[in-house]
Amino acid sequence: MGLLFALFGSILPAQADVMVLAHGYLSSASTWEMTGIATQLEQNQWYRAGILMTSPTGVHVLPSARQVGAAAKEPANKVYLAELPSTAPIGIQADHLQAMLRYITSRHAKEKIILVGHSVGGVVARLVLVRSQVPNVSALITIASPHLGTPLAETALNATSDIWPVEVIKDIFAGGGYQTLKYSRGLYIDIVRPWPGSLLYWLNNQAHPPLKYISVVRSQPYVLWGDLLVPGNSQDMNQIRALAGKSTLYTSATGHELHPGDGQLLLEILKKL
Repeated sequence: MGLLFALFGSILPAQADVMVLAHGYLSSASTWEMTGIATQLEQNQWYRAGILMTSPTGVHVLPSARQVGAAAKEPANKVYLAELPSTAPIGIQADHLQAMLRYITSRHAKEKIILVGHSVGGVVARLVLVRSQVPNVSALITIASPHLGTPLAETALNATSDIWPVEVIKDIFAGGGYQTLKYSRGLYIDIVRPWPGSLLYWLNNQAHPPLKYISVVRSQPYVLWGDLLVPGNSQDMNQIRALAGKSTLYTSATGHELHPGDGQLLLEILKKL
């Protein structure tokens, strides 16, 4: 019996993992497809499992563009793309992501979960981990995330704090861009540089769960350290008091937005987890 187990047990598939990709501000789940990152992952045995959506009735999984018409299968390593309300405050986005993770843990109870968040998506993922018990999460990878906030959030708040009639004039001449800034004020408040009473100040002083933390920091010569939207030290989770010295650091010489090269970098990181 032991010999049979040794023979057949050795050919059983290895324990699978689940990756959840969370996008950033003014973006969507499709950004992981448009940049080619999802394709690169699939070419390296991280297969598309669908797009996670929330509704009043719960969490739903929609097939990604590459899955439509394909035969249903349960691949080994799976990648879910989370669709978040990207202009909403961090706490609201975290509610959506938390519901999605509950769905995943109910569906893949024995599989490890790797969270990947770009920009604000990384802060959203970190808030979920701190304020709720999410079983089986083994790693958090953040890409260009404003963990210590960004001065541009303060600039955006100042630009949208006008009273009537100045606000009306801006509406006329700035159009949809100004409206988007106004709709995003709750989010900007959450990603200003930390001060006592702010979300990031509270979050950065909370105990974080014991898992692997990886910070991908943009590094561009013309901004020295970081990118045009988020300073480099803000992207490094080692600068968070609760995570000092606990995050593995990678640098990427690109702008703030997701880039095809992030696919190869993610694959490099995954090999070392």
